[in-house]
Amino acid sequence: MPTAPAPLIDAHGVGKSYGSRTVLQDLDLTLPPGIHALLGPNGAGKTTLVKILSTLIPRGGGQLRVLGLDPGTEQPELRRLISLTGQFAAVDGTLSSLENLEMLGRLFGLRAAAARARGLELLERFDLASSRDTRAAALSGGMRRKLDIAAGLLSRPRLVFLDEPTTGLDTRSRHVLWDEIRTLAEDGTSVLLTTQYLEEADALADQIRVLHHGRIVAGGTAEELKSLVGDVVLRVTGDREQTLEEIPTTGTAEDLAQHLTAIAARHPHAGITLHRPTLDEVFLHLTVEPADADAPVPARS
Repeated sequence: MPTAPAPLIDAHGVGKSYGSRTVLQDLDLTLPPGIHALLGPNGAGKTTLVKILSTLIPRGGGQLRVLGLDPGTEQPELRRLISLTGQFAAVDGTLSSLENLEMLGRLFGLRAAAARARGLELLERFDLASSRDTRAAALSGGMRRKLDIAAGLLSRPRLVFLDEPTTGLDTRSRHVLWDEIRTLAEDGTSVLLTTQYLEEADALADQIRVLHHGRIVAGGTAEELKSLVGDVVLRVTGDREQTLEEIPTTGTAEDLAQHLTAIAARHPHAGITLHRPTLDEVFLHLTVEPADADAPVPARS
């Protein structure tokens, strides 16, 4: 019987406070290799968690392993295996695309020829080869973002942290980066991304975790999270697009056929649409504040 892969991230009871302000509290998070998305409202603690996982700041308590290593006590070993791309491009605007990658490659310990070869390889991979001699400051936002992510891959990391990688990009540039993130996963590199675009998490992530008030309040695939909100709804509309009926269904062909037969008898000329819960609805449902609703926020490990 095959054994399950070792956890990519394994956190239990992790906390972090700044003075009297608690940012993370009793946080539990276990993720296998793959692409994972971390969602949460502003101030939920997403960036703080990423900084802890990537060794930038110490945790305030709890047990934590990333790729089997403790980010607090095994920083040098872990840093050789991971990469972090923050919310803003960190490349040097006065250097060309290739010069940026060559410089960073040398900082990673590569010899000059190896750093140049790796830089050219990554520029080709990210469709930046024609801009190899262009100063980074003259690149478009999408191209700078791709260069920033390429720089993080110089050392061939096993795990890449992407903190809101497509913020501020247009739709075309966002989709190009999505393709690159999928390619990373196909090549065996795991990805943990934070994002404010729920469509992005839906399109990319194998697993999604929702962070709220410093705790993971739900997790699963996009479809599993959507099921927390409700079933597929069959909406029956009249000739003025007014809603006549909304009927929950299982979404299966058999169930829909039964409902459609009954609807045809009641409303032979009605319009029919299907509504599936979206991640937006899930997000609003899971991050509801006490002042907004009386129902408690559902929790799932």
